[in-house]
Amino acid sequence: MEEEKEMVGEADQKETAEEAPDSAMPSPPDEPLGVPADSDSGSDSDSDSDSDAEAQDKLQIEALESELYNNPSNYDAHLQYIRLVRKTGDLNKLRQAREAMSALFPLTPTMWQEWARDEASLMVGVDGYAVIEKLYDRGVSDYLSVPLWYDYINFVQENDPSVCECSVAGVSTARNLFERALTAAGLHVTEGNKIWEAYREFEQAIDQTIDASDSVAKYKQVQRIRNIFHRQLSIPLVDMESTLRVYKAWEAEQGTSQDAESCDVTKSFPHVASAYEKALDMYNARVNFEQQISRQDTSDAERLQQYLIYLKFEHSVGDPARIQVLYERAITDSPISTDLWLDYTRYMDKTLKAGDVVKGIHSRATKNCPWLGELWVRYLLCLERGRSSESEICSVFEKSLQCTFSTFEEYLDLFLTRIDGLRRRFSFAGELEVSSDYQHIRETFQRASDYLAPHLKNTDGLLRLYAYWARLESKLAKDMVSTRGVWESLLKISGSMLEAWQSYIAMEIELGHIREARSIYKRCYSKRFPGSGSEEVCHSWLRFEREYGTLEDFDHALQKVMPRLEELQLFTLQQELRTADQKDNNFRKNDREKRKSGADITKEESPAKRRKDASQITKKSYLKDKGQVQNAVEVRKIGNEKTKIGDGMDQQEMKGSAPDTKSKAYTDQCTAFISNLDLKANNHHIREFFSDGGGVGEIRILHDKFTGKSRGLAYVDFIDDAHLAAAVAKNKFMLLGKKLSIARSEPKKSRKESTGHSDHAESGISTSKGSMASQKTNYSTSKGRGEQVQLTGKNTFARPRSLEPLGWGANKPRTNEAEDEKPRSNDEFRQMFLKK
Repeated sequence: MEEEKEMVGEADQKETAEEAPDSAMPSPPDEPLGVPADSDSGSDSDSDSDSDAEAQDKLQIEALESELYNNPSNYDAHLQYIRLVRKTGDLNKLRQAREAMSALFPLTPTMWQEWARDEASLMVGVDGYAVIEKLYDRGVSDYLSVPLWYDYINFVQENDPSVCECSVAGVSTARNLFERALTAAGLHVTEGNKIWEAYREFEQAIDQTIDASDSVAKYKQVQRIRNIFHRQLSIPLVDMESTLRVYKAWEAEQGTSQDAESCDVTKSFPHVASAYEKALDMYNARVNFEQQISRQDTSDAERLQQYLIYLKFEHSVGDPARIQVLYERAITDSPISTDLWLDYTRYMDKTLKAGDVVKGIHSRATKNCPWLGELWVRYLLCLERGRSSESEICSVFEKSLQCTFSTFEEYLDLFLTRIDGLRRRFSFAGELEVSSDYQHIRETFQRASDYLAPHLKNTDGLLRLYAYWARLESKLAKDMVSTRGVWESLLKISGSMLEAWQSYIAMEIELGHIREARSIYKRCYSKRFPGSGSEEVCHSWLRFEREYGTLEDFDHALQKVMPRLEELQLFTLQQELRTADQKDNNFRKNDREKRKSGADITKEESPAKRRKDASQITKKSYLKDKGQVQNAVEVRKIGNEKTKIGDGMDQQEMKGSAPDTKSKAYTDQCTAFISNLDLKANNHHIREFFSDGGGVGEIRILHDKFTGKSRGLAYVDFIDDAHLAAAVAKNKFMLLGKKLSIARSEPKKSRKESTGHSDHAESGISTSKGSMASQKTNYSTSKGRGEQVQLTGKNTFARPRSLEPLGWGANKPRTNEAEDEKPRSNDEFRQMFLKK
C-alpha cells in the first residue's frame, strides 16, 4: 500500500462536488492523490492532528458505506465517499466507488478528468493505456465537454505508440478520433475552434514528416490541411477573422501568393469566400444568444431559459447538427431539467428515429432523470424501432421498474408499452404458440396486475389494463375461458365500478355471446353503483333486450327492473327531501339568528320554558316533515307508474309559496299574478318587460320544491294601483316567445273562497281522477287562516258547505241555513219529483 501511495503522488486532487464542466483548458494538478495538503509539516503536533483526521475520515467512510448499502441512489453520499476514499490513496477502493456511481449516474466532465489522471499515475504498459482510453471514451459520452475531448486527444497523441511513430494505423486512429471530436463539438460556437486548431496542428506535424521528394504524398497532405481550413471557415465560430489570417499566411507558405496580405481568397477560392461570409453572418446572428448563456451573474433557471430561447431560434433555422450540439450544451449546464430532456428526445425521435446516437441519448436521459416515467417509455420505443434484442429491451424495462415515479399511472404506462412491444414482436413473428410466446405477454399482464391493482382500484387505468388483457386473450390466444377469467378477476377488484361491468358486457355483445351478456346483466342490475349508475344499468338492460332479446326476455327484464327502479327513485327522493330540509333549516336558523341579533331583548325566558318550547317545535317539525315525505314519495311513485300530477302539485305548492306570509307580510294591494311564463325567464326579464310602465317592486318567481325549476308563475309588486293597472293592461303580451296571462292578485278573496268554489290557480285546490282511487290518501281543507283538519281513510268524503245537496232545485227559494241543512225523507223527495 505504501508503494502504491508513492506511485500516485503525481495525481491532482480537485473537489468532486456537483459542478459544471470547466470552459477553460485543463489546469495542472493541485493536490496529489492520497497526500494531505499539509504533508510538508514534520512537527509532532501536525502528526497528531493528521492521525485524528485519518481516524475521523475512517469513521465517515464507514458511515457512508452503510448509507450507500441501504440507499444506493444517494447522489451526495457517492460524492462524499469518493472524495474521502481518494484522500486515503486506496486506488482499488476508489475505482470501485467510481464504478458504482457511474453505473447509476452520469459523471461530470471534471470527475472523468480526475479519474483518468488518477489512473494515468499508475499506468503500466499497453494494458494501462487501454484502461484510460476506455475511461475517456466513456466520459465524452456522458456530457459534451471540449476540455475533456482535448484531454482525450492529447492522451492518445502522447501515449499511443502507433500515433507517436506516425504509422499508417496510428495516423488513421488519430484522424478518426479528431473526426469524432469534430462531430461532437466542432459546431460549438465558443469552444469548437480549439478542436479544429488541434486537428490542423496534427496534420501539419504529419506534413513535416513527409519527404519533400515525395510530391504526391506532399500534395495530398497539403490538400488535407487546406480542406480542414475550408471546413472551419464555413462554420460560425469565434475568432473567425483570426482563422482567416492564419489561413492566408499558410497559403502564402504554400506559394499561392507572395504574402498573407496579398492573398485574395475571393479569387483563389471563391466558394470558400462565399462560405466564410455566410458563416460570419450566422455568427453575428448568434452573438447575442452566446453572450446571454455565458453570463456569470445569472442563475441556473435564467440560463436555462436563455438556452430555450436560443434553441427556438435554431429550430427556426432548421440545421439538425447545430440543434443537437446546442441541446448537448444545454444538457451539460442543466443536466436534470426534465423539460429539456423531453424536448431533446422528442426532437431526436422525430429527426433520426433510430440508431446508436438516438439510443445513447435516451439512455443518458434516463440516467439523468430516472424519476420520469415518460423518458423510460420513449427509451423502450426507441429500442423497438432500432430492432434491439429482446434481452436488451427486457434489461431496460427491469431498470425502469426499479425507479421511483411520482404516480402509479407512470408504472401503468411502462407496463402497457412493454406489452405493446411484445404484441408487435410476436405478431410479426407469425402464429403464436400460447404455451411459449404468448405466455410472456400473460406473465407481464399478471405482474402488472399484482403490482398496480392495490393502488389503482376502481380507476380507468386498471380497467384499461384488464380490457387490453382480455382482448389479447380473445384475439391472440383464442381462449374465451381465460378471457372471461380476466374480466372476473377485475370484478373481484373493482366490482363497484360500473364501467367494468359495461366493458365486460360490451365485449360479450361484440363477440355475439348474447346469452352470456344477459347473464351479466342479471348479476349486476341489483348492485348499487355510485351516482345514477344503478338506474343506468337497469335502462341499459331494457335497451339490450329490445335490440337482442325476444318478447319474453324483454318482459322478464321489465319484471326485474321496474321494482328496482322504483326503489332507486324512492331513495333518490328521500335524499332530495333530506337535502331540501337541511337547506330550509339552515335558512330558518340564519334568519332567526339575524332577527335575534337585531332585536332588543329586554326579558329573558326561563330555561324550563325554553326547553318546553323547543321540544314542542321539534315535535311539530318532525310530524310535519314525516307527512311531507310520505305524501311526496307516494306522489312520485304514482307519477312514475301511471300519470303525472305535477299540475296539481304545482297548484297546491302555489298556495304556500306565492306571497310568503310566514317570512314577510305582503299586503297584495298592488300585486300582479303572472302565469304562462317561459321557464327560462328570470327577474331581469320580468323587470325589463314592465320597464315602460315602471313602478316595479319585488318580483317572486315560483319554483318547484323538489326540482328547483321555475313553474312558469310569478308575483310582481307595484308601488301603486296606477302602475298595477298599466301592468295588467299588458295581458296577452309576448315575453320570450310566450303569451303572458296577467291579472290582479286577490289572495284575500282566494282564502275566503277556499271553503267553496275557488279559482284553482289562486286557491291551490287540485284533484286527480282515477289515479288516487286505490290509494289511501290524505285530504286537507283550510279552516280559517292557520288551522288544518285532516280526514283520513279509504272511503272518507267531505261535503263543502257551499255545495247544494242532491235534490235541491236551482230555483227553490231558500229560507235559512238551519232549514237548508234539514234532511228530507224519501216521500218528500218523491213528491218533489212528481211536482216537477
